[in-house]
Order: sequence, then C-alpha cells, then structure tokens
Amino acid sequence: MGRAWLRLLGESADVELAGVVDLNPQAARDALADLGLGSVPVGTSLTELADAVGAQAVVNVTVPAAHHPVNVEAQFLGLPVLCEKPAAPTVAEALSLAAVAEATGQLLMISQSRRYFRTLAAFKRQAALLGEIGLLTCDFFKAPHFGGFREEMEHVLLVDMAIHSFDAGRYLLGQDPVSVYCEEFNPGWSWYAGDAAATAVFEMDGGTRFVYTGSWCADGLETSWNGSWRINGAHGTAVWDGESAPVAERVAGVSADAGASVASAASADGPEEIAGALAEFVHSLRTGEAPSGEIHANVLSLAMVEAAVKSSQTGQRVLIRDVLDDAHRHALAVESVPAAKDVLAAWNSPLDALQRAGCAGSIAPV
Repeated sequence: MGRAWLRLLGESADVELAGVVDLNPQAARDALADLGLGSVPVGTSLTELADAVGAQAVVNVTVPAAHHPVNVEAQFLGLPVLCEKPAAPTVAEALSLAAVAEATGQLLMISQSRRYFRTLAAFKRQAALLGEIGLLTCDFFKAPHFGGFREEMEHVLLVDMAIHSFDAGRYLLGQDPVSVYCEEFNPGWSWYAGDAAATAVFEMDGGTRFVYTGSWCADGLETSWNGSWRINGAHGTAVWDGESAPVAERVAGVSADAGASVASAASADGPEEIAGALAEFVHSLRTGEAPSGEIHANVLSLAMVEAAVKSSQTGQRVLIRDVLDDAHRHALAVESVPAAKDVLAAWNSPLDALQRAGCAGSIAPV
C-alpha cells in the first residue's frame, strides 16, 4: 500500500509529494527511485521532515499498530491526516483519535477505499428509489492463499476484511448499527488457523437488517472483492455484483426521480479506490466539507467489527452502544494526552458524541 500511495501522490495534479517518513529510509529511497521520484526527501522523523519541507498534510500508510501515534503526532503539528484503514487496532484507540481531532481542530479522515466505486455509488442511488428498506445482504466468498500473518490471525475474516463490507453497508443505507448477532466458524478444509467464515446480522437504527455472510476459504464461483449485494425495500429490489452496474426492479407506479439527489462518495465519473479517497480529502481541505470517512463517523464501522467478534465469542447479541461505552472507559483510563483526555471526559455518551460530530458536517478549510 505504501508503493500504491507513492505512485498516486507522485502522479496527482492536486497534491505535491513533499517527503516520505520511514523507519527504514533505504526502503523508502528504493521505492521512490523505482517510481521515478528519487528527488523526494526522506527522513525517519515526521516532526523534523514535516518542518523541513513545509508539509501541509500527512498520508499515513503505516501498519495499523502505528496509526494512533503517527496520527496524534501529525495532528499536534497542525497537520490534517488521511489514514489507511483501520483507524486503529481497537475502538478505544479510535475514540482517542476522535478526541485528538476535536482537541487539535485538525481533520482525520480514514481511507475506506472500497467506498469509492462508481458502480457502488450507482447502487446507492438505486437504493434511494426503493422507499423504506427492509433488508440489505452482502455475500463475500473468496479463497486467497496469503501465507504469512493472515493465515495465523484470530477472527481473520472479521478483523482483516469485513470492515469494508460493514462500512459499505452503513454508506448504502445511511444508517448506523444498533446491535449484532454473529457466528464464526472454520470449515474443515480451511488453511487458516483462525475462523475464516462468519455470518453477522446487524440491526440498523432505521430498522433495516443488514446480513453479512462471508468465507475466505470458498473455492469456486467466487464473488467480487466487494462482495455480492442485494437490497429490498417497499418499492422493489436492487442487486449489485460488486463490479458491474447494479440492476433494479421496482414496483409499478414508483417514480424514478426520487433518488436523483442522493449524495455519494464516488461520482459517476470520479476517481475510484484510493484515488477517490485522496480526491475527497483534498476537496474537504479546500472547502471545509466533512468527508465521509471523518474519524467520528468511521469509529462506528470499526465498532461493528469489534461487536461482531464479541458476539461470536459470547454467543450473545451485542449492542453497539455497549461496545462504545466499554471502549470509552478504557480510553479514558489509559489516555496520556491531557487535551484528548479532557475531550473524552466531557463525553457523557460516546455514541451520542460520535453522532453529534458526524452531523456537524464541516471542518475548517485550509
């Protein structure tokens, strides 16, 4: 992903790649040289290099365990951040990052790159024509042989991949999760040490049920990496195979104009995947419009993962509010940044705080 971002930033007409920070500077220099960017400065300290080159923003493509410290350092330098998903390894750390964003007034956007597909945006527009939504389903069946750490992970499907589908479900519905019941298991032929298959049933705050079923050891007739989707509402049904244009069938007499003004992360002809995330980040900095991946909103996608794991472990339906409350208590107990601790302490309810910030809809333009 580091090389993918370097290539994008080096080619973009909207940004200038000012420098690269890496604990292994030679690896960074080699990557830059391979991409014809050998003149870009390299350093091992974000603070020092940002000051030396006059950086105006940070793209954080570190490993997930480093997301929190790098984001905090950047924001206290007065720099907005576009960070690879997940926001942090735990919901507690993600809440800390939301508090830091409030304390510093700096934008932290999480790059949920799979929101940025034109056909997904078209599917969202189709969904808006269906009236009240009863059920959204996503089937995800792939059989990748990664080798390495993924094949040894616990909860590998839920933790490493499902957040894309969970986040896309929130995006499609415009609803937030209330609860989840999830079962995980590992098929007998699985080459993963942890559970590689799961079904999760989410209740959303609009009353819709969102059902995710997936497997990472599913040879034959594989789905797209985006999954295969179906949404049913009072006025009909729409389906999306994760790649091509969605197909919808509406009941007779329903206007086709009802969803024409629905906002989408990806436009009909806009950039996709990480290029789409970068475009929205730049747009937000220039206009002050909060992006769809702003940290307060994104915490709820990560909470869906943590709640699903907890449900699979306990065999019980888990409330998202309870997961956030537990994470909030932990975040308060361990927070070492005084300004962030003050923000966390002021939150009577983390869910209310996240949703209130998500409704604000604006940031300070750069």
